[in-house]
Amino acid sequence: MLQDGDKAPDFTLETEAGETLNLSALKGKPVVLYFYPKDDTSGCTLEAQEFSRLMPAFKNAGVTVIGVSPDSVASHQKFCRKYDLSVTLAADIDKTAANAYGVWTEKSMYGRKYMGVERSTFLIDKAGRIAKSWRKVKVSGHADEVLAAAKEL
Repeated sequence: MLQDGDKAPDFTLETEAGETLNLSALKGKPVVLYFYPKDDTSGCTLEAQEFSRLMPAFKNAGVTVIGVSPDSVASHQKFCRKYDLSVTLAADIDKTAANAYGVWTEKSMYGRKYMGVERSTFLIDKAGRIAKSWRKVKVSGHADEVLAAAKEL
């Protein structure tokens, strides 16, 4: 499992804007990478709205925010339009990034076991290292906590 201080695993994913996103291309600026289970579900919508609400403050701090889920680019586009989201969303359809960050895990609901994304956030510093990580995130107030940590970098 990745620990704070580890080098952030690189990945290449397509964004909702149809652009190719390489994490390594962002080296030199801090990045918030948040993994979430599914577009247009209650917790994931609230989390995306919270990060979107704080985008001006993240931008002022020079921080890039990227949400990652296994949903398709088309799903991300619809999600962004429906809720007027301003965060970049990346499509991790084959779960390459989720596996690299150890967030594609076995989950359990109502006694049924299944594989899914464990809601997690990674704050990556300018050198490409994980400055701080949050696992099993509770959405309420999380984006504010991440912003406060990002401002300390």
